[in-house]
Amino acid sequence: MWQPIDEPINATASILASPIEYLKGVGPLRGDMLKKELDIHTFEDLLNHFPLRHIDKTKVSKIADINFQTEYVQVAGRLEFAPIMGDKKGRRLIAYLKDGTGVLELAWFQGINWVIKNFSEGNTYLVFGKVGFFNNRPQIVHPEIELFVPAKADGKNYLEPVYPSTEKLKVRGLNGRQMAKFTYQLFLQLQPKDIEENIPEDVCNRLKLIKRNEAYRAVHFPQNNDEYEAAIKRLKFEELFIAQVRMNLVRLQRHKASHGVVFEKVGGYFNNFYNNHLPFQLTNAQKRVLKEIRQDTARGHQMNRLLQGDVGSGKTIVALLSMLLAADNGYQSCLMAPTEILAQQHYNGLTGLLKGTGIELRLLTGSTKTKQRREILQGLLDDTIHFVVGTHAVIEDAVQFKNLGFVVVDEQHRFGVAQRAALWKKAAIPPHILVMTATPIPRTLAMTAYGDLDYSVMDELPPGRKPITTVHRNETQRFKVMEFIRDEISKGRQAYIIYPLIEESEKLSYEDLMQGYEQVKSYFPEPRYHISMVHGRQPADQKETNMQRFVSGDTNIMVSTTVIEVGVNVPNASVMVIESSEKFGLSQLHQLRGRVGRGSDKSFCILLTGSRVSVDAKERISIMCATNDGFKIAEKDLELRGPGEIEGTRQSGALNFKLASIVNDKELLEMARFEAENLLEADIDINMAKNLPLKKYLQSRKGKAGWSKIS
Repeated sequence: MWQPIDEPINATASILASPIEYLKGVGPLRGDMLKKELDIHTFEDLLNHFPLRHIDKTKVSKIADINFQTEYVQVAGRLEFAPIMGDKKGRRLIAYLKDGTGVLELAWFQGINWVIKNFSEGNTYLVFGKVGFFNNRPQIVHPEIELFVPAKADGKNYLEPVYPSTEKLKVRGLNGRQMAKFTYQLFLQLQPKDIEENIPEDVCNRLKLIKRNEAYRAVHFPQNNDEYEAAIKRLKFEELFIAQVRMNLVRLQRHKASHGVVFEKVGGYFNNFYNNHLPFQLTNAQKRVLKEIRQDTARGHQMNRLLQGDVGSGKTIVALLSMLLAADNGYQSCLMAPTEILAQQHYNGLTGLLKGTGIELRLLTGSTKTKQRREILQGLLDDTIHFVVGTHAVIEDAVQFKNLGFVVVDEQHRFGVAQRAALWKKAAIPPHILVMTATPIPRTLAMTAYGDLDYSVMDELPPGRKPITTVHRNETQRFKVMEFIRDEISKGRQAYIIYPLIEESEKLSYEDLMQGYEQVKSYFPEPRYHISMVHGRQPADQKETNMQRFVSGDTNIMVSTTVIEVGVNVPNASVMVIESSEKFGLSQLHQLRGRVGRGSDKSFCILLTGSRVSVDAKERISIMCATNDGFKIAEKDLELRGPGEIEGTRQSGALNFKLASIVNDKELLEMARFEAENLLEADIDINMAKNLPLKKYLQSRKGKAGWSKIS
């Protein structure tokens, strides 16, 4: 039974930095295992190894009450072993726990000798674990087990922590409860002063947060649930607050220290285009973002802004107007895209829009002919080219600008940090940066992952854009789906059929694609129909050719993997069929759907699945059929999958919280951001006396968190 922690003993000033093997009960061998298995090297690492849950030993269930809905259970009973079964590789140990109401089967497949050595038949044990069923009988595999000691009848309920462990540690007896004994020993050696405060006192008072040392004790060894909740609130807020302070420091210090070119005026290029060439009226969201960019570029500090907007929200026109603003002020602009086909599409679109404006625009990719390349390089150097659109080719050393002032990076997550930085260095004063992404990012995620950028959201689609109708069909309805595609093609339209080739190197997935391609050909035989196929195993030139055939309308159907997820713009394509759509995440499904609905025709997205679909997959498909709003989809994606899986937003260290969740702790995140911004607005150098504990903490963690600028 865990007792309240007595007055600590044996404390030293630097005790948290002590190697873990020096903790009583650990030693070199166990210390080595803790380092390898759990990355616990010091006393501080152990302090930050938080419990998965707490067990109230006064609450013991009856075996008879276990049913198919039971997930975890704690029971007590008498232990009986069955003979060991199987040979060396397939050995298993079965035991039976009996409490007078029923029998619970326990199974071990590893550490069998250790179990037999440490547990005896006939004794009463407390067992905890995840319930499964084998032959319709309840079973716990590799349970947590210890000698049962009835709770003391003193009216107090102590909650015992259970810590995450690994199979290798469990085999050596270092299970979650043994880890609790180490942590208990640690607190016997700590004094309150060893766990120093890092949040200003006025913030703690305002938000009613308990002291840091009290929070650490209570998160490990709470005497009741209220005490635990107070500890969790304090430590979650701390994680989020420190993250927001770090992010805001980077952003504010960049604003303070970084010089940027000044766009003083809105001139002829901008006004001429806006008044005479703009093909449609701007949405309020586009106007708002342009105003933010206009303010940023006039301040004399480098702009570093993330522009996130749903598919079709009109990010490109905002980028173009910003580039015209640069031209009005005597500066060149560059738009960098991740693929040649996307760069080509940007170039084609901008060329049409800029006709008759006097702006010189060129395209620079790996396919640009030597003579043209030479002309472009000279034009950039002598400032006769205003805008260049390109791929990675624009960051080559040979590409030099006379006066680069504005850079647009499309789908930034496809470029490495070093690649982006190479472009920034092509000007004496760093150019203004506009980073664009078509993957909608929930605000809570953007506040955390992109906190060191200013960011703009375009959550409004241009008028007249028709919503895409999304439907779910299963394998039995395939013939009707193909008939529908045939009808659309007869109207002069085109269709995509996408296969989930997630790992391009997997032979099975490749064979699935080829089999699918042959199946599509059987429905749409040549010479009446023409089909393009694109996948990751194709040489780059063949892939580009096949894509281009579809873009130009030479083929009716594009059979592809997800390589077309971003960047292919074919207004004539009105049908998107996603095969095995249950295998895709929400964000990817939404990106794929965004390849249609780009023209004036009504467009459709058909989600094909097998006849058996998991509950999670059904939920994803249901959401896709219910809404076209990318931000609602992104919020749901964040709930279902967590932040680490959303492509392009995972930043080193930024989301690596031990306790806080940006899905479940939105309110705390908002509070943390508000407090961090207020603190830094009043004290950007963190030199006020009340903020010095925070400054000391940040300095002590320098280099440990893996934080880095995104651009």
